[in-house]
Order: sequence, then structure tokens, then C-alpha cells
Amino acid sequence: MKQYLELLKDILENGEDKGDRTGVGTISVFGRQLRFDLRESFPAVTTKKLAWKACVGELLWFIEGSNDERRLAEITHGSRDGNVTIWTPNALAPYWKNRAKFEGDLGRVYGVQWRHWNKYREEKEYGVAHKGGQRLAVDRIEVDQLAALITGLKENPNDRRHILSSWNVAELDQMALPPCHVMSQFYVNKKKELSCHMYQRSVDVFLGLPFNIASYALLTNLIAQVCDLKVGELVISTGDTHIYKNHIHQVKEQLQREPLTPPQLLLNPMIDTIENFTMSDISLENYIFHPPIKAEMAV
Repeated sequence: MKQYLELLKDILENGEDKGDRTGVGTISVFGRQLRFDLRESFPAVTTKKLAWKACVGELLWFIEGSNDERRLAEITHGSRDGNVTIWTPNALAPYWKNRAKFEGDLGRVYGVQWRHWNKYREEKEYGVAHKGGQRLAVDRIEVDQLAALITGLKENPNDRRHILSSWNVAELDQMALPPCHVMSQFYVNKKKELSCHMYQRSVDVFLGLPFNIASYALLTNLIAQVCDLKVGELVISTGDTHIYKNHIHQVKEQLQREPLTPPQLLLNPMIDTIENFTMSDISLENYIFHPPIKAEMAV
């Protein structure tokens, strides 16, 4: 994870001051790329503690296709009640809370787009959708992107359309938070190794990026297992790549630490369907890390 630390240094040295929607302010650079070899180890940050349990829970929640923050709490902690998740601040944010349809509703966020992408936008007033000037009477036509991706990797691994997208322009206003990691593409080489290239339009490098790296490394491993493939590389390209101004002290503290030996990922080898993975099927072996560094999330 030295390249992650180098990115932090790059932003401190070359970033420019920018305002942002949260009002906190950032130091920002544009257009960076990180590459991780998943064959060797799992890219979990070691210069501070990764919120591994939260990372696994969120990914399983995405895979389930849920938009219920209380369901995320149940997956991660075993109970819907009294448990905070990384999405709790978004669920309770003043700009969203009055628009939520039920307690914990986050709108049409990541997992909904992965599993329930609306092929045609429904017109509530008339109960019809429009395509090519025609009025088509439909209740809802959905695309399960994740299922289609896995089927495509199994049946046609050389296809160049193995893509998972969260950026549904027609539904951005129906999300508690528009997606930061907007699209990923998967690639199978001659060695039957699965690689993933993820594009992230906006990235909180201190708090968010280690989480995103681990999440997409885990997703690549899960998909590889259910497709009977090995893992290759994870490539992450970023757009607005920033450090929040209230994280600068923590970043400097982290940069004084030396990376430790990365862990290994262990998956239950009996699982052959991605929906069947649970928290107990996924673990890190020999994960050693420096003490946690606390910082507030900008919402």
C-alpha cells in the first residue's frame, strides 16, 4: 500500500484548495491511478486499521440489491436496531431525511442499480414509460447488472462489455448520495485471471479510498470464485482526488508510519453463487495494522 501513501503525499504537495458541497473544504488533485496485484496479497491498508467488517457488510448489502440502511446494520451487526453504519449519516442528513420513504431508506443507491436498474423510467402520473415517441404500458422493467455480468464472464470471458455501472443519470435525484465509484469493468486474460478496473469520480482519500480499494478487491475475488476464475489485478482510476481539510493532521500522522505485511483473503470455497456469501464466509488472515486514526466523515 505504499502507492496509497504516495498519493496522500502527492495531494499535500500538489493539491489546490477547493470548496465542496459539505462546506468543509478540500485539497484536491485530478486524475490519478492505483494498481494492485491481487495474486500476491489482499490490499488492506496497514498504516491504520481498516473497517473490515463494515466493508464486507456494505458489499454484501450491495450484492443483495438493498437500499435499506437498517438492513445494512442487520447484515453487518446481526441486528437492525441500535447499530450505526457508514450510511447512517446519509440516511439522517437533513437534505434527505424528509424525502425518505421509510426509516433507513437511501433511495436508488449502488445495490439497487446493480440489481434493479430500471430499463425504462416509469411515469407515475400516467403509469407508462416512453421510448422512441411511443407510450409503453409497463409496471417496471429491471436489469440485473450483476447477474448479467457473472453470466457474461462464464459464457463469453473475452467480451469487452463486462461492466457494472452505478451512475444512472435519470435517478441521481432519487439517491441519498450519488455514487462516487461509478463504474467498473472486468477483464479475463489467457491465464483465466479476473481483473477489475474501477473509475471513481470523487474520492475522500484518507477515509474513503482504503475502504473502496478493499471493497473492489473483495468484489473481484467473489466474482472470480463463482466464475471459476483466479484473480488478477485491481486498477482504480480517480477523478476529483481529495483530502478534506479537517483530515490533514490525521494524514500527516499516517504518513509517519511504515506499511506492514499485507494480509491474505480467505473465502469459503464451498460458495458458488455470489448471493450465498455471508459475513462468516469472508475473512482476512494475518491482518496486522497500526492503531486506528479517527476522523469525521464529511456529509
